Amino acid sequence: MACPRGAASPDSNTQRRLFAASGGYCQNPACERELFVDAAGKSIHVAEMAHVFAANDDGPRAKPQMSKAQRGAFENLILLCAVCHTMIDKAPDAYPDDMILGWKRDHAKKLQGLFGVIKFPDRVAARAVVAPLLDENRAIFERYGPHIEAARDPESGAAQIWQRKMLTRILPNSNRIIAQLDANRALLTSDESVVVEAFRQHIDDLEAVHIEARLEDASRFPAGMQNILKG
Repeated sequence: MACPRGAASPDSNTQRRLFAASGGYCQNPACERELFVDAAGKSIHVAEMAHVFAANDDGPRAKPQMSKAQRGAFENLILLCAVCHTMIDKAPDAYPDDMILGWKRDHAKKLQGLFGVIKFPDRVAARAVVAPLLDENRAIFERYGPHIEAARDPESGAAQIWQRKMLTRILPNSNRIIAQLDANRALLTSDESVVVEAFRQHIDDLEAVHIEARLEDASRFPAGMQNILKG
C-alpha cells in the first residue's frame, strides 16, 4: 500500500485511516475490487494510495498552492486498486477531483449503510451487532492463526492465508466493533470501558504489524472482549 511519491507521503496514522475507510475494497464505486487476494498460493495486495490533488506540481490534478502536508493528508488521498489508480492519473481530465472525492464519500456511505454505527437503546441490542463480528474473528483465529500446526511450515501457505484474513476480515471487523462501542459507551460498565481501551490498543498493534510491517509484538487480545455487553 506504499505511496510511490515521497514528496507527499502519508504518515502511518493516515495509512491506517485509509485502510479502515476502504473496508478492504477499491473505493471506486464502479470497481470495488478486493484489495487483498490470494494468487497462486500467495497472499498479495493490489492496494495503492492515490492523491486527489497531485503529490507534485506537475502531476495529475495538480494544485501548486497546497503544502506537502496537505497533499499527504487523509482528505487528499483515496485507496484504489492498481488499475483504478493508473486510470485516474493517466486520464486526469476524465477523473476530476470532485469525482474522486465523490467516490470516497459514496464508499463511506455504503460502508456505513452495511455496517452503520448506531446508538442502541439497550445492551442486548448492542450486543446483537457486536457479537457476530467477535465470533467471526475468533473463528478465523482458531482456524488460521499463527498457533496452528501448518504455520510452522513456511511452504504451507498458512502464513499468507493468515495475513490475508487479518487484512480482509479481522481488522475491518475490529474497527467496526470499536466504532459501535464508542457510539454506545453509555451502555458499558466501567470495567468494560477498560477492556475496550485494551482492545483498541490491541488493534493498533495489529495494524502496525500487518499494515506497516513493523517487527514488533502485538498486545494480546483482552479476554473480556468476547463477553462485552453480556448480561
